[in-house]
Amino acid sequence: MSVLDPLRAGQLAGARRLDLRGCGLTAFPREIFELAQTLEVLDLSGNALSTLPDDLHRLGQLRVLFCSDNPFTEVPAALGRCARLEMLAFKANRIRSVPAESLPPQLRWLILTNNQIESLPAELGRRPRLQKLMLAGNRLRALPPEMASCQALELVRISANEFDALPGWLLSLPRLSWLAFSGNPFDEGPEVAAMNAVPTEAVPWRQLSLQHKLGEGASGVIHQADWQRADGSTQAVAVKLFKGEVTSDGWPHSEMAACIAVDRHPNLIEVLGRIHDHPQGTPGLVLKLVDPSFRNLAGPPSFQSCTRDVYADDARWSFATAWRMAGGIASAVAQLHEHGVVHGDLYAHNMLWNGQGDVMLGDFGAACFLPRDDEATSRTLERIEARAFGCLLEELLAHCEPTEDEQARHTLLAQLQSRCMATDIAARPVFAEIASLLSA
Repeated sequence: MSVLDPLRAGQLAGARRLDLRGCGLTAFPREIFELAQTLEVLDLSGNALSTLPDDLHRLGQLRVLFCSDNPFTEVPAALGRCARLEMLAFKANRIRSVPAESLPPQLRWLILTNNQIESLPAELGRRPRLQKLMLAGNRLRALPPEMASCQALELVRISANEFDALPGWLLSLPRLSWLAFSGNPFDEGPEVAAMNAVPTEAVPWRQLSLQHKLGEGASGVIHQADWQRADGSTQAVAVKLFKGEVTSDGWPHSEMAACIAVDRHPNLIEVLGRIHDHPQGTPGLVLKLVDPSFRNLAGPPSFQSCTRDVYADDARWSFATAWRMAGGIASAVAQLHEHGVVHGDLYAHNMLWNGQGDVMLGDFGAACFLPRDDEATSRTLERIEARAFGCLLEELLAHCEPTEDEQARHTLLAQLQSRCMATDIAARPVFAEIASLLSA
């Protein structure tokens, strides 16, 4: 039975969430207004909608609206009159126009990934609560300079657009921590050079025997596989087959280039080779298989936390474990930066740990290449990532209690966390220093 049936029968009174994904809608069901006093989250994704009603503001409690995978060509102006609306998602539509009047006053989280947008309104700079902005896969050449006023911005995705340079003001935002910009004209050179410069073994598809699926993300699917090597030996590996479409972070080939560009490190998932001769031409990587004892350190951000990861209620570890995990991640990121790569998504939900302090950093979907010919910009990008590390340190420290003997190190880690999150970007340490401090 479709959820439309109980909605139309008046059986959902008091509902705070309504999921109408994939219901074949061609028009907004007016029955939704019967939930006006309580409805907070509405999902209209995967339908055939191209308009929303002018009186949408009657949904006075609405905070989150998903309209992804619909044929909208314009963000509806009615949204700007929704007083409590904080999160807005129009991923994978046909949007060309974002009217100034369409922006809700309380906007925190805007997703416009994979559309046809060439410009954004200056009005976006007058949304002081904006924290998360997802713009990958559009036709943008610039962002409004008025957005320099968006001092709360922490996560920005402008990959797979048409930028000739990074907006200067963007790199001065005091809270910016997670930035992805790959797949733009200014970033093409380093990406191509990385793919060509790093020798990577070509693994014939016929040597791989796929087993069960280990996971699936926006950029691809990972399977466990047996690799029948030419010498007759067999190795259990992980195989990531990339999807072709743009993701929230950018193009899959940019992720692949970043993975290949980085040398082996104990806290990074090792790339063993690049898949050759796939029957459908699907690009892919052969990766070292991670021990099944490893699990995600945290879950991704929620509607409420917006940019901060969500940990299990019982997440606890010793201070020694927190120190070890921090040191491992810092060492891995220092190596990334040394090889000209910023991770762009340095979050606990992209880390695997085994409960004993061993930790692996994964998911290079937002990774980007540093401009080697611009030392000042490269250092700024490294220090932006240092703020993300400061957020991680804050979270690690929140889930442990140091012993009396560990108080000195706890103070050092807390001081480092504070430095990493300094409002003055130039005052933050780079990862070479961070890794050195944590290896002592």
